[in-house]
Amino acid sequence: MSEIKHNVAPTGQRQVFDLHKTVVLVGMMGAGKTAVGRALAARLGVPFLDSDSEIESAANMTIPEIFERDGEPFFRAKESQVIGRLLDEKKGILSTGGGAFLSEENRTMISDRGVSVWLCADLEVLWNRVRHKDTRPLLRTPDPYATLRDLYEARVPLYAQADLVVNSDGDTAIEDMVDRVLEKLMTRPDVLEVK
Repeated sequence: MSEIKHNVAPTGQRQVFDLHKTVVLVGMMGAGKTAVGRALAARLGVPFLDSDSEIESAANMTIPEIFERDGEPFFRAKESQVIGRLLDEKKGILSTGGGAFLSEENRTMISDRGVSVWLCADLEVLWNRVRHKDTRPLLRTPDPYATLRDLYEARVPLYAQADLVVNSDGDTAIEDMVDRVLEKLMTRPDVLEVK
């Protein structure tokens, strides 16, 4: 078990937590998985892991390069392998790519060995966050907004199967998002509990 110290109480008194399972952040590109994940890991004093970064490091290529050279099915297979490996390593916060939770195998593996937390953002928030970035291979289309909308509509029912759901809007500061995630995690003593 990993011992975590964190100020949660409004009185400022220090609380100590035990993290029992890896927290896996899932959701659309632009939902804030990496930013919230890094801040949550820092607050809890546990490792932050990013499945996309791990894949890029192992392949010595960027995600767009992997998509271009090997195709999406190859990437998805590697993604599952990497997520499995990361779930078996030290407990912490794991940010996954937007498509990772679409696989039933991944959803089951994550729920069995960790806990999935969907950062649920609406389409306009996502579009505002990703529209100026060239790092999203799935949005390299003639109409990236329509592509994002189609992905959103197809994926939301699958993300809704996550163990926990946290609303991610365009106005909430990262530290406040961390508070929201912690509040949800505290409903799951099998994941995070006060010592």
